[in-house]
Amino acid sequence: MVESDPRRSIPRTDHLLAFPEVIAAGEHLNQETIKTIISEVQTAARTGQIPVAEVAPTIVSKLGSRSVSSLTPVLNATGILVHTNLGRAPLSPAATQAITEAAGYVDVEMDLGTGKRSKRGTGAKVALLQACPAAEDALVVNNGAAALLLAVTALRGRGAHAGSGRAASANIDPARKSASPAAEPGEIIISRGELIEIGAGFRLTDLMTTTGARLREVGTTNRTHLSDYADAITDGTSCLLKVHTSNFRVEGFTSSVEVAELRTLADEHGLPLIVDLGSGLFTPDPALPDEPDIDSALRAGADLVIVSGDKLLGGPQAGLILGRSEAVKTVAKHPLARALRTDKLTLAALEATITHTANPIHDALHIDTDHLRQRTETLAEAVGATVVEHDGRVGGGGAPGVPLPGWAVELPEDCAEPLRTGDPAIVARVHQGRCLIDLRCVPESEDQRVAAAIARVRADHA
Repeated sequence: MVESDPRRSIPRTDHLLAFPEVIAAGEHLNQETIKTIISEVQTAARTGQIPVAEVAPTIVSKLGSRSVSSLTPVLNATGILVHTNLGRAPLSPAATQAITEAAGYVDVEMDLGTGKRSKRGTGAKVALLQACPAAEDALVVNNGAAALLLAVTALRGRGAHAGSGRAASANIDPARKSASPAAEPGEIIISRGELIEIGAGFRLTDLMTTTGARLREVGTTNRTHLSDYADAITDGTSCLLKVHTSNFRVEGFTSSVEVAELRTLADEHGLPLIVDLGSGLFTPDPALPDEPDIDSALRAGADLVIVSGDKLLGGPQAGLILGRSEAVKTVAKHPLARALRTDKLTLAALEATITHTANPIHDALHIDTDHLRQRTETLAEAVGATVVEHDGRVGGGGAPGVPLPGWAVELPEDCAEPLRTGDPAIVARVHQGRCLIDLRCVPESEDQRVAAAIARVRADHA
């Protein structure tokens, strides 16, 4: 006698929708979401991933544990502070509170005193200018790439007579070359050593050329001189652009041009100078002595400095444009600024990040290494593992190659996957056949949960 296929016994969708627990889930989940979960579980049963008898219980369990978002909170045990795949900077408690308070109706564009419309982002701008006195004005858009796109678009074709206040008032060099046949209005001069590609194959060069601008590459990969910039300037030049190489380093026989030198050249030709720093330090940090900062770049003469809000600043995703008043106003008035503007939640989180002292990125960068080692040894003892030296990293394109000395708990490589998919989800570093748990970016309050998760995984693999 041939036994019937158990898959024929998989409950029908209408039958499952009639379960009391499923009906109750409809109070907080829409029908499309509920039907998707039911379909996924039915498919799992058809493909043999779960027994047919587990279909109904699995659906009830999934509906009961369904979070408000498909995003899963994780504990970052990689030792990388600004981990792009994990959402870059974790927000501070103040920023998290600010987002909650701004989630409803807020006076994002209203003066409550007069009842009339006001400018968006005033609080965030004030906070930025207080944190960086060298800046005369500031603008916030939705990310760093957007900030660069907007800046080069707004200044494209402005040339010698419409640059920043300082550049526009400079004496124009009478020997300045006329535009060559190859030159076009809106030409951007940039060093070949700064033509960078960041994550997922994204190239800043491609971004800038989408504006219709033409890039004039000068110098070589490892050496660029001031004369290279000077020789490339024509009547079609719109700006000088300096980009921090952020996610790589060139060492050895190298040469680059400092912002102050470019400022002198820009003044001679009435050109604006844009500096894209990326990582977002306001002022120099002793922990990262070679990382450029906004204040220094502005004092050296940059008209506009562009950084990301969700890197070393430790805030939400945002593109920050700081600099001279006339240059920032020119950018802010461009029609593209409206398309790239940020929302009330980002503005609230950014202001809170700047005005409050607690900051997870800052804390992880300046962690007490003795205490970190003590935490690591305590965890290793609890789970029966060993402690190894382990260098953390800034990540997110910040301070490339700079080690952050520390320690990690060493586990077998096959522990990494169950830790990632467990509860809590713990993302470790997998390196040279090992699973390394670095507590630098893990809140100390989570240490016991990490220990319990490791113990469960090791017990399952015993």
